[in-house]
Amino acid sequence: MTGIIKGAAGRRMHMRSSLMRESLMDKTVMAASDKHAVIAMLPDVNIVSIGGCSIMDRGKNAIVPLLDEVVRCRREHQIVLGVGLGARLRHTYHICLDLGIPTGGMAMVAGAVGEQNRYMVQALLAKHGGVVLHKDHVVVLPLWLEAGLIPLMTGMPPYHYWEPPSGNQRVPMYREDFGMFMVSETLGARSMIFVKDEDGLHTADPKTDPSGKLIPSGTAQELLDMNLPDLIIERVVLESMLYARNTRRIQIINGLKPGLLARALAGEPVGTVITTDKPRAEGTSDADALPKGSRS
Repeated sequence: MTGIIKGAAGRRMHMRSSLMRESLMDKTVMAASDKHAVIAMLPDVNIVSIGGCSIMDRGKNAIVPLLDEVVRCRREHQIVLGVGLGARLRHTYHICLDLGIPTGGMAMVAGAVGEQNRYMVQALLAKHGGVVLHKDHVVVLPLWLEAGLIPLMTGMPPYHYWEPPSGNQRVPMYREDFGMFMVSETLGARSMIFVKDEDGLHTADPKTDPSGKLIPSGTAQELLDMNLPDLIIERVVLESMLYARNTRRIQIINGLKPGLLARALAGEPVGTVITTDKPRAEGTSDADALPKGSRS
């Protein structure tokens, strides 16, 4: 328990705690903040992120079969859906760049694009319990999941005008892949699955370079060390995995192939599996690496 430490006359009072030092810039004080375990708030939930350009922009033939599979999987698994932004986001960025809008302003308008896709997917899932999850309403998420609903959210993180500078680029660095990863990390989710239009991560973009080879598994550090010219997910996701407390495993699957989502939710190593640890020994499965929960 904290206690009050009274200083001499004219001096400050302090609350006794491990952070009672005046400066939160002190490296020793900050290092002491990592002594306690981080809880998994919703360890049975699965975060499924639907790609914008890869799935949404393909229209009915891609998105409807995938959503039908989500509905079937929801009978056994708790699912939160993230919806990507797609080509309209790129068009928005193009206009912003031409107008000289700063990075923070670009992040602000990008969030509105994601909301449009989210509402479209909610309309398709409405009869199956699809509900829009606003970021301010995460506190009601446990109730919605217990009721069998399918919450949907845009992955764009709400940095808005406070989006950090992006180095030698103007486009915001923290986009929908990172946003959904952070949802998984904060909730302590059972799994984090990115649904794209390729079989997983390749050494080169297979759409433009047929020589690109599938990388079925690897660690985040190994992939960063490869310094690939292009990635199917945002590079900042891999960088953030190195410091993650809960989400230490992500999976990338092809949403155009029926049944892969169900297999990924069951723990099968379909697509590409990325972890923060060294490759597992032979004889173990990805299901062994999934956080255990009383329900899935």
